[in-house]
This record gives sequence, structure tokens and C-alpha cells, in this order.
Amino acid sequence: MKIRKAVFPVAGLGTRVLPATKAMPKEMLTIVDKPLIQYVYDEAREAGITHFVFVTGRNKAVIEDHFDHMFELDATLEARGKKAEADILARSQPEAGAVSFTRQQAPLGLGHAVWCARDIVGREPFAVLLPDELVLHSPGCLKQMIAAATDLGEKSNLIAVEAVPDHLTHQYGICGVGKRQGRIFEVDGMVEKPPQGTAPSNLSITGRYILQPEIFDMLERQERGAGGEIQLTDAMIALSRLQKFHGLEFAGERHDCGSKAGFLRANIAFAMMRPELRDGLIAEMKKHTGAAWGRSVLGWCHRDAVVKDGPDGTVTAESAHE
Repeated sequence: MKIRKAVFPVAGLGTRVLPATKAMPKEMLTIVDKPLIQYVYDEAREAGITHFVFVTGRNKAVIEDHFDHMFELDATLEARGKKAEADILARSQPEAGAVSFTRQQAPLGLGHAVWCARDIVGREPFAVLLPDELVLHSPGCLKQMIAAATDLGEKSNLIAVEAVPDHLTHQYGICGVGKRQGRIFEVDGMVEKPPQGTAPSNLSITGRYILQPEIFDMLERQERGAGGEIQLTDAMIALSRLQKFHGLEFAGERHDCGSKAGFLRANIAFAMMRPELRDGLIAEMKKHTGAAWGRSVLGWCHRDAVVKDGPDGTVTAESAHE
């Protein structure tokens, strides 16, 4: 199964992080020194995606600008001899014709946003990445999914899942677990935010999907669901009656950057992966919280960090990903 195209639904209003998103798209909020949308674009490109489809809305033109040449900036960097900075921009520049933009004119939900990309995607399997969810791991989540999809049937769909606490399953879309082989399993039913105590498992559906083009047929006929919106999960449930769905428990830690706490946690976790930033960040955290609290905050922000006390009272951390 060849996956060439990826859809990025970026028309959302970002109400959970207001007022930051009043005039700026949430996808352009920065984690350390890159906007959210750059991280998911890089994840898709690492996975071998060659056509990037952005479903935008009003007040999102800056996303198009981000993936375009800025001749004044390029010329200024060249004139000032800032080769390192110019190289950073060049590495993130898509090839000509590799990026498409389409509009979602009304806020009718994730399912409707995906449906808006139907003519650009065409009749081939494709990926969907939600830009406000980042996965900290190498290889990235989508690359793991595409590798797993090579062993599935030609008309199989794949969703990325992660375990959540049992008492929180009512807050997520949850899938049932069928026949399992390692980290991949057949999905035995899906339910959106099941009543507490009724979830078929504790595996939540996250913001990474590989879908067959028949999902567009389901979305075209899909009635509005929760919140008066066209829900992607409802369309996947309908498609699951005709095609197989599999789940992948991916490696890595997921960060929900659409919430204020998740956004802060992601900034610290991603900064901890940068050797040139890590020591200074730890020192600042210790200054503001004290050594004991510093250890707790590091553990909260980066679950895979190994936190150590130094002989001089300093607190250090090493990432288990390195």
C-alpha cells in the first residue's frame, strides 16, 4: 500500500488556547523555535509523503506564507552572511507543486474538513495528521504507521492509538481490540466518548490515520453527530462495516498542544531534547520551583527523562530517546 498524500486539517479556531489564537492560527504557535504545523509537515515528509494537502479556513493565510519563499528574508540573510539560518529555511521548503491548499468554508467538524480534500486526494489511500498533536519519537508516528501498513491488506485502514487511564476513557474515541500481533491489532468496533465504565478497551484514537478513499463516500452521506458536526469517527465506524480497520500502538509520547497545559508540556519536553537548551532550562526550572519540584516538573513534562541529582545539588536530566 503506497501512501503519497497527507491531509492536514488546519481550519479550527483554537478556542482552547484563546486569546493566543485570536489573530494567529493555533497551528503557527511555536514549540521551542518551530510552529506546530512545521513539526507535523516534517513528520509526514520523513514518512515519505510527497504531496501535502492543507484544509484551511479564514485567518489562515499565514500558513501558506510559512511554506512559501520569502525573498526579502532570503536576500537579507544572504547579504548578512547568515548561512546557518538560510540553510534552516531551505531545509523546510517544500518542492514546487508539492503543497495544495483548499478551504473549509464552515466549521462543520473534522470529518467535513477531510471531505473537503476529496478532489485533491483522489481515489488512493492517504494519511491524515492533526497538527495540534505532536509525537516525540524517532522515527515519527506516521513513519511507524506506514511501515506497519505494508503488512496489511490493500483495502485496510490504520489508526494510531495510545492507552489512557480507565477512568478517563469517556473523554476519548475508543476502539475495541480484536486479533493482535505485537503492537498491531484488528479494531473490533469504535465508539466516540463512551459512557464511563462501558469502554471496550482503554485504547484511544489519536490524531494520526491512514484511510482508504472510500472514507470520502461515507463522509458525503454522513449526518451531523456530536456538536452538530460531521465526525470522522462516525464515518470510520460506517466504513468499518465494509473494510478492515487496524490499530497501532505507536512508540513515543503524544502531546496535545491544543490545550494550554499540553502546549506548555510539549515546549519543555521538546526543549529537553535539545542539548544546547537542556541545561539552561533545568537551571531555570530549579530556580522557579526548587530542586524537589524541579524533579516533579521534569517527570511530568518528559515521561522518558532520567532525572538525576548532582553532588552539588543540581538537577539534571537525560532523555531516554537519545
